[in-house]
Amino acid sequence: MQIFLSKQQQCLGLLLLATAVVDVLGFLPTARQSIVSHNTIHSPTTWTSSTTAPASWQNDRCAQHVDLHMAFQSTQEESNIFDGPMALTKERDACGVGFIANTQSGDEFGTHRVIQQGLSALTCMEHRGACGGDSISGDGAGVMTQIPWKLFDEYRSENCPQPGVGMTFLPRDETRRNAVKELIEQVCRANELDFLGWREVPVDPDVLGPMARAGMPSIWQFFVKSPQRLDNDDKERDGFERTLYLVRRRFSVELKNAGLEWDDDDGVVYVASFSSRTIVYKGMVQSAVLSQFYKDLTNPDFTSKFIIYHRRFSTNTNPKWPLAQPMRVVGHNGEINTLLGNVNWIKAREAAKGIPIGSELDADDRRGDVRDLVDYDATENIVTMCNTQDIPSVLEPVVDLDRSDSANLDSVFELMCQSRHRAPCALMAMVPTAYMENPDLKNNPEITDFYKFHGGLLEAWDGPALLVFSDGKSIGASLDRNGLRPARFSRTKDGTVYMMSETGVIPDLDEAEIVEKGRLGPGQMINVDLLTGEFKDNIRIKSEIAKRHPYGEWIARQRKDVVKTPALEDRMYDDTTATFAQATFGWGLEDIGMQIQDMAGAAKETTYSMGDDAPLACLSERPHPLYNYFKQRFAQVTNPPIDPLREGVVMSLGMTLGKKESIYKVSEAGARLIHLQSPLLNGAEMEALASFAEESNGGFKQQYLSTRYALSDGPEGIKKALDALCDKAVEEVKAGVEVLILSDVAADQAELEETTYIPPLVAVGAVHHRLIDEGLRMDAGIVVETGAAWSTHHFACLVGYGANAVHPYLALETVKQWHGQDKTQKMMESGKLKKTSVAEAQENYRVAVENGLLKILSKMGISLLTSYSGAQIFEALGLGDDVIDRSFKGTTSRIGGLSLQDIASETIMMRPESVKEKMKLVNYGYYKPVPKLGEYHVNSSDLAKLLHDA
Repeated sequence: MQIFLSKQQQCLGLLLLATAVVDVLGFLPTARQSIVSHNTIHSPTTWTSSTTAPASWQNDRCAQHVDLHMAFQSTQEESNIFDGPMALTKERDACGVGFIANTQSGDEFGTHRVIQQGLSALTCMEHRGACGGDSISGDGAGVMTQIPWKLFDEYRSENCPQPGVGMTFLPRDETRRNAVKELIEQVCRANELDFLGWREVPVDPDVLGPMARAGMPSIWQFFVKSPQRLDNDDKERDGFERTLYLVRRRFSVELKNAGLEWDDDDGVVYVASFSSRTIVYKGMVQSAVLSQFYKDLTNPDFTSKFIIYHRRFSTNTNPKWPLAQPMRVVGHNGEINTLLGNVNWIKAREAAKGIPIGSELDADDRRGDVRDLVDYDATENIVTMCNTQDIPSVLEPVVDLDRSDSANLDSVFELMCQSRHRAPCALMAMVPTAYMENPDLKNNPEITDFYKFHGGLLEAWDGPALLVFSDGKSIGASLDRNGLRPARFSRTKDGTVYMMSETGVIPDLDEAEIVEKGRLGPGQMINVDLLTGEFKDNIRIKSEIAKRHPYGEWIARQRKDVVKTPALEDRMYDDTTATFAQATFGWGLEDIGMQIQDMAGAAKETTYSMGDDAPLACLSERPHPLYNYFKQRFAQVTNPPIDPLREGVVMSLGMTLGKKESIYKVSEAGARLIHLQSPLLNGAEMEALASFAEESNGGFKQQYLSTRYALSDGPEGIKKALDALCDKAVEEVKAGVEVLILSDVAADQAELEETTYIPPLVAVGAVHHRLIDEGLRMDAGIVVETGAAWSTHHFACLVGYGANAVHPYLALETVKQWHGQDKTQKMMESGKLKKTSVAEAQENYRVAVENGLLKILSKMGISLLTSYSGAQIFEALGLGDDVIDRSFKGTTSRIGGLSLQDIASETIMMRPESVKEKMKLVNYGYYKPVPKLGEYHVNSSDLAKLLHDA
């Protein structure tokens, strides 16, 4: 059978094929991503799932080295195409995780039985992991335990009973390894850590699969003594732990400076742990192999009060030894859907920090100097006040999109623990429960106040997640607000607490010994104090944390609220001016006839059949609003979408404005914010917001910045206007302004005719990133007051690129215009539309947009708009590098396109040529085909006629 296609159909088919090829190429590994050994067998191996361990780990293949490849070979060249952050496009996982803790049995160093039970439980998690095509190598397995001091007794002394212990992956090549070891010793000694020696970790490489063995590092431990200058350390050795933490982050800087980095299969230099409390044993192995590979784990002298175990499953990525878990403080099962936004905001927070870097201080005063990684007060100042993200010459950056989501989560969590947050407190702030109207918290308002306070300062790390954590002082587990991962626990008479992804993993557990069992619900947490042995359930641990500060009193004194208020009914333009304004902002006849009518009349988005047969904006012959060049990403792999109708209790559109204080230091100033019930503000709410600028009503300084510029400046004027806008924003925030309002309002018809505007998406993105670069983004909130936003997608783009709130004045003006039309009133009188007042119609419109935003969040598995804000979860199609670099840094952009001048030209193309008394909007036909003048559609009347003729 032959199929004949018209030229138009052939072109469309080629376009779709090209798009598919681009998508596939985005997931091909580049030359830098492949891991190749010096001795290779040239046969690609696939990465598959396995549910059982092989009967024997001894076979001939273990003596060989093989390539670690995807199932296909890539010849992709380096290019300037940005496929998106690796962790967002390639890193997904769904793992098995749990912990066992017993502080009652054995001596101060615990028992070996805890280790045995943990390894047994880990083996039972094999079906939750993945193995290689060789059926032996694993995606990753590991354990975190208390440091086994009996095993390391020779490195202990009377004046240093618990030294710092580093667990490192080093190159196999002896010359490389010795160079790295020498540098590590130098860095330790430079920071007053007396070096006690190296210990080669006893391992059995014969049990590894070919793929794991090909990339296996040389594994060593090193031991350091606490600095004498830390004689004022507290009994929990927090000062020593901070020094070890900061010195570890110093290693990577010095390694880079010394040129000790190699881009081959023997270039791994990784510190799995460096602490005087905990140690991590992990590798690219299956569960049952971990204890066979690490001989220490079967040594009776390896004792501990607790063990965290983790079996890794990851898709779309090559396994690596450092990516195995647990990380340094967290074992994570799940995905962080808000990763890009979280990383962006952490970078903004780091840029907002600032302490001197040595040369600005007197030689005799090194407190606060980032070179001093020893002094108790200096190290505390560094972790709370030093911008290490943008000073990579000092310490390793906190976050990096080249790492996995779990690794970035672990880094921020670890930093918060080092900054005097208790581990449960840090996790409560980072992964909050759905606390609003939560019946479980009805009798504990202090917990609700805790979440209100921290929710204003820190965006939730949102996504399905089971997190097991330990800082060496306590151990616990917590579920995300949706409860999308299994987590069960049991407590026995001897004080042992078992927490696991599923039951039945402890084969010798006597049911008669169990005194309590249960499962973690959405957002719930359990915790075991490793010093006292106390088991604390969800309410007890959270209440204990929340009562450390009077959060409720702080909020009552400092926070201001903008609640939903009936909209103003007065018109700002007459009909002619309103229509002219709509045209200049790119409104079409369909936008009013389809969208505004449905949203204002029925409080629902317009519904039409699935599919879009119109060209992409970058291929269209018609002018498009800039939003149309962005496509929303959505959740993949193990992420079920949220149902915003039935699961609305876990979702929130609340936002905040104002200066956000440090998340690393808790103070009353952190409560001084303006809380918005909705991200969409009407005129009355803008007036309420303005009232908070008065000293007697909060004193939140506010400033309007116009985004309009003279039409006579031409397309070239947009760059000058954008530069001036960003410079003015920086100037105002430095002067103490806490709310910036980017406005394209024109006072009258004359101003509309003489000026054009910077598209609000370009404006907010540019200001947002400029403030981040200047270290000022946390000092001010951004409100976008625009006539160029009316669709749900428009609002999602604005919020996604940095807006804290939007005042869609022209959309609300259009609702008033629509409501006052004779046609609308007749439809209400006839019952075709529900009778509403002007204020009610505007509220209907807001409800429709809010529900649309919830629907968009649900596709990504995101619950909170604060986590979506600034997350840039979009892909740009058809924008040039200058536009991406200026306003949309970090956005996936696989093809080039419009420059800033092109955008200005396209904006001007939408303007009417003249003002007419009864002018009408253009019907661009973006949704429904319009003969001759409208947008091209595959399924058009012309095509239907051709089909009939055929």
